[in-house]
Amino acid sequence: MRAGKDLSNCWRGLLGMVLATLVLAGCASRPEGALTPVATDPAAAGSVDMLVATTRAADPAPGVFFNGERGTGLSLANVVISIPKDRAIGQVQWPRRVPGDPVHDFVATSVTPIKAADISRWFTKRNGKPRPVLIFVHGFNTPFDASVFRFAQIVHDSNEQAAPVLFSWPSRGRVLDYNYDRESANFSRSDLAFVIRAAARSPNVSSVTVMAHSMGGWVAVEALRQIALQDGRVPAKVSNVILASPDLDLDVFHRQMEEIGPKRPHITIFVSSNDRALRVSRLLSGGVTRVGAVDLTREPYLSQFERANDVTVIDLSALSNGDRLNHSKFATSPEIVQLLGGRMAAGQLISDADAPAAQIGATAQGAGQTIGSVAGVVLSAPVMIFGSMARN
Repeated sequence: MRAGKDLSNCWRGLLGMVLATLVLAGCASRPEGALTPVATDPAAAGSVDMLVATTRAADPAPGVFFNGERGTGLSLANVVISIPKDRAIGQVQWPRRVPGDPVHDFVATSVTPIKAADISRWFTKRNGKPRPVLIFVHGFNTPFDASVFRFAQIVHDSNEQAAPVLFSWPSRGRVLDYNYDRESANFSRSDLAFVIRAAARSPNVSSVTVMAHSMGGWVAVEALRQIALQDGRVPAKVSNVILASPDLDLDVFHRQMEEIGPKRPHITIFVSSNDRALRVSRLLSGGVTRVGAVDLTREPYLSQFERANDVTVIDLSALSNGDRLNHSKFATSPEIVQLLGGRMAAGQLISDADAPAAQIGATAQGAGQTIGSVAGVVLSAPVMIFGSMARN
């Protein structure tokens, strides 16, 4: 009787969280066609010039370009986003109407289709010496325009110098389409593997970092696993993988790491034990802990990551300046965004030396107090960095 009551309470809690998410999504209603290109003054705004690779279906509606359905193959486009100067770091300023006002809004200045066979030319057009590439994979419940604007915000706010590549898979952008999105992630992994290989093979690319958020972590890790199984290893240029709030089954993730093999990239994971979105995912996925929601203060998680090779875990649980669901702190927290641009997105690793309390979490409760370190875990409130076999 008690077990049935507990289960009922769990489902009521799940329903409450889903409804809360729906309310949040409803409050954030956005105009259709937000990517309608507009003319801007380069001197009055910043810009991000990115390559977009997508497995979404093309959409003829003006300013939409791609929707949440699955396409018949990989589509590419060169997209340039204008970003207003008067805005807070971590924020995406959506236009209230179309076309947007570049003084106040994120807007597209150009969207140019590219043939998939010509992907290498995009890397070649980068003049000068070989440069790093940053490939970003968005998460669940993300429409196409939202994936473009969010990645542009991350690149701009982090002052990232790597060539930005967005991989956008078919998410319908609706909370109740969780299972559809998950299958769309499976649908897209071979195409992401193609993009990763293309970047790694280019002589104009010095290194490749793959950064994935939420369910995008599944697409990213599966693509790397596929490359390793088919080619014998992940390309050496793929030096760093950043998983932000990954919606990954913890048991499956361990098996994926084993199958990718010992010559895998360094893995950096952003976790938060109070991630409300991943609590919902856990209930929908049979109660198995999600990698992005592990609590490093509890066993067996601490011991598991302590035994892992070349893994850095950054715990953002105590960071209070993220989103209301605590699921996108890596992008909405100004300090974390700047840390990303400072080292990791350039293929470099981090340690506690890169996260002084004055730099990380300056606006969060408890900043500036070092509360201890044990077994390679460094606690610099409110951020905890755990590095197994960390390298400088």
